[in-house]
Amino acid sequence: MNAIQQKKRVVVICPGRGTYNKEDLGYLQRLHPDKVEFVANIDAYRKQQGQVSIQSLDQADQFNMRTHTAGENASALIYACAIADFQAINRDKYEVVAVTGNSMGWYIALAAAGALDAMAAIELINTMGSMMVKGVIGGQMIYPISDENWRVDQKMLDTTERVLIDINSKSGCEVYVSIKLGGYVVFGGNKKGLKALEQALEKVQDRYPMNLFNHAAFHTPLLNEISVKAKALLAPSLFKAPHVPLIDGLGQIWQPYSCDPQSLYDYTLGTQVVDTYNFTKAIEVSIKEFSPDKLIVLGPGATLGGAVAQSLIQQKWLDLNNKQDFIALQKTDPFILAMGLEGQRKLVM
Repeated sequence: MNAIQQKKRVVVICPGRGTYNKEDLGYLQRLHPDKVEFVANIDAYRKQQGQVSIQSLDQADQFNMRTHTAGENASALIYACAIADFQAINRDKYEVVAVTGNSMGWYIALAAAGALDAMAAIELINTMGSMMVKGVIGGQMIYPISDENWRVDQKMLDTTERVLIDINSKSGCEVYVSIKLGGYVVFGGNKKGLKALEQALEKVQDRYPMNLFNHAAFHTPLLNEISVKAKALLAPSLFKAPHVPLIDGLGQIWQPYSCDPQSLYDYTLGTQVVDTYNFTKAIEVSIKEFSPDKLIVLGPGATLGGAVAQSLIQQKWLDLNNKQDFIALQKTDPFILAMGLEGQRKLVM
């Protein structure tokens, strides 16, 4: 009993699209050479679909932006890396008390929490990732709403909201808030709307607004047809109650003993496909409802760490008021452990 009490309570955060990049090439081969059967099962499924294996993608000589970021490849590849990381968490040191994720990371969270078994997970993730092989619907654009100290700038937030209303009043323009991502907003929309938005928003840091390559207008009404198609292709029987609590993109908690699998199916293939994904809210609920000792961010990559930190600062969690406070905390007693970073990864194993 004492050993159980000494475990650190952790909430696990699953990454979404755009996290497997050039520097992550070989992630599976390098960090998870023991996951042969797991990877083989994914590739056996993909072979049936006439798709390239994730093993060959991971072991490619060079990172190819168009190939590696295509939905039908990126989704399965990121899923494999993230679940392999999840399986590598030292359960003698850490007790997973809840799981959440960002955008596509919701599907990975379902698998990590046990709401999908291994084959159901790859069927869901591969199917959703392959929905736009013949053409991506709309696009996504990311824009900061925080200052250099990672505190939300209300003026910037108000400005983006006004600009969004103005753009949507123009003929043929459709733009929505796709993801609330800590100190950033991700917009999703049609090409005309995003182009108008790009021209209307003030340039920041010589980088933003930034169009996200190969990303569709996820979490917006533009994907209504994808939701309908998904429900026709994927059966409710794939879903079951999770083993540990799940926190979704509305901040709802799906508890193991009260979860209705049909409702979870409806949310996953309905609501979260066409409505804003509030990752910021998911982090707020994670810390306030579960009071974890640590947050573990699964790989590949570590880009999600900044958005998580900004979400913590918004809540003044652990007395964090700005970026400098967070950096100081991470140096002395890191609260966020990103498995895509070697030093922090060692603390999780």
